[in-house]
Amino acid sequence: MSLPDEFHRIAKRVNNWGRWGADDEIGTLNLITDDVVRDAIACVRTGRRVPLALPLRQDGVQTGMIPGRVNPLHVMVQINQEIFGPGTVACSDDAVTMGLQAATHWDALTHVSHSGRIYNGRPADTITPHGGAEFSGIDKVRHLVSRGVLLDIPRALGLERLAGDHAVTPEDLEAAEELAGTRVRRGDIVLVRTGQIRACLDGDTHAYAYPSPGLSIRTPEWFHARDVAAVANDTLTFEVFPPEIENLWLPVHALDLVEMGMLQGQNWNLEELSTACGQEGRYSFLLSATPEPFVGATGTPVAPVAVL
Repeated sequence: MSLPDEFHRIAKRVNNWGRWGADDEIGTLNLITDDVVRDAIACVRTGRRVPLALPLRQDGVQTGMIPGRVNPLHVMVQINQEIFGPGTVACSDDAVTMGLQAATHWDALTHVSHSGRIYNGRPADTITPHGGAEFSGIDKVRHLVSRGVLLDIPRALGLERLAGDHAVTPEDLEAAEELAGTRVRRGDIVLVRTGQIRACLDGDTHAYAYPSPGLSIRTPEWFHARDVAAVANDTLTFEVFPPEIENLWLPVHALDLVEMGMLQGQNWNLEELSTACGQEGRYSFLLSATPEPFVGATGTPVAPVAVL
């Protein structure tokens, strides 16, 4: 089944291929300049730090709905072992097996493809079984620090949590922007709260996964117009799920990652941040969210921290 004309019309309007040169592999992260980071540091007033990552645990958010994306399996490979001989300092070591996108993570630009292409027009078959992503792997993102802006959609709409079929629209983003009292600007990392992660925190991972509110197919043009560097939210699927358009699966992924070259994050816990921003009356902050540099990976765990 081919992608509909509506998708291709939006893709043409948000396409960034070649914008930063034919060799570019990081897309909209080019918008985070030294000046942007200096301005982001000015957001720090109290030094209050808010962690945004879910714990990495075996009974995590994955339910088997996404094939191969397994929760972390943590094992001890040595416990108090005197590896240099009796009476020496003893060591304990661990190992873990997990899907790199099992919990709080960034999607690399290579996480999805469409029409045989990935970001910047490169062939999708440059992703191989043994080498992973030859271009635009998550390791190409060497640092990720910028101004973060929380767009708290439920709070802006007078709700505790969005309904499972709520597609977050540009109008919703602007309502949350008005609540935040700041305008999203070039180089920002936007965090979109839906409240969906409350189901996960309450222990109902199936309700967390489906149905789920998320970003509408109309939002990529809004992010493109604002020159946003990256977007993350508090859901498993990022976009509304099931999709707005019947049988059009993951269109927002394709528009953001492939066409625009904009990093996406999922499973971010924004509840404590929502409380902190409400208490302080401001919704912008310094955000540190550098991905783990797995070479050739199409996604990676991240432990983001917002500093207010």
